[in-house]
Amino acid sequence: MTSKALGLDDSLQRYVLDVSLRETAVQRALREESDRHERAQMRTAADQAQFIALLLKLIDARRVLEIGTFTGYGSLTMAQALPADGHVITCDLNDEWTKTARKYWQQADVFHRIELRLGPALDTLDALLAAGESGRFDFAYIDADKTNMRTYYERCLKLVRAQGLIAIDNVLWGGSVINKADNDENTIAIRDFNASLHNDQRVDISLLPIGDGLTITRIR
Repeated sequence: MTSKALGLDDSLQRYVLDVSLRETAVQRALREESDRHERAQMRTAADQAQFIALLLKLIDARRVLEIGTFTGYGSLTMAQALPADGHVITCDLNDEWTKTARKYWQQADVFHRIELRLGPALDTLDALLAAGESGRFDFAYIDADKTNMRTYYERCLKLVRAQGLIAIDNVLWGGSVINKADNDENTIAIRDFNASLHNDQRVDISLLPIGDGLTITRIR
């Protein structure tokens, strides 16, 4: 048995999806529309979204915070995984992209579970803290601009309850994190974040080679 993660070529990745992915018709339609977008790479991977939905059910989550909405595939999947009284607050800057999200949330009949807050995510997070929302979320998903990754994470540590989870996307950044010649500001930000998180004793961590790399942290 190998001691390292198995590399997936296109055929094996297709097999993984064929035998494990369970999408509703609305999810599939949203995924296909998102994949025609000029920034399709920003969509949360379908198998990753399904894994997050499983985590939500495992911790009996009811309140979820998402940073970075794009066309809403992640928030749709999370909202569908929540109980009837569940609630997702999702943050984004782009009104045009999130119009697509809102269309599909309506079609999936989960619009009432999702609250879109347009504007800088840090403003939204600070407003939640000022409103007394510390420790009132069960789960947070960070999938937005990488230079603010650490700041988003610190805010989420305050907003998510003890034993709650924070998931951070794109932590492998297409492999660029190990390319010493790549000193793009996003790559540097992710690399620094990963290094700091490794030593963060406030949380338990696991970095999974799913999608573009997903780190799961559990607040102690």
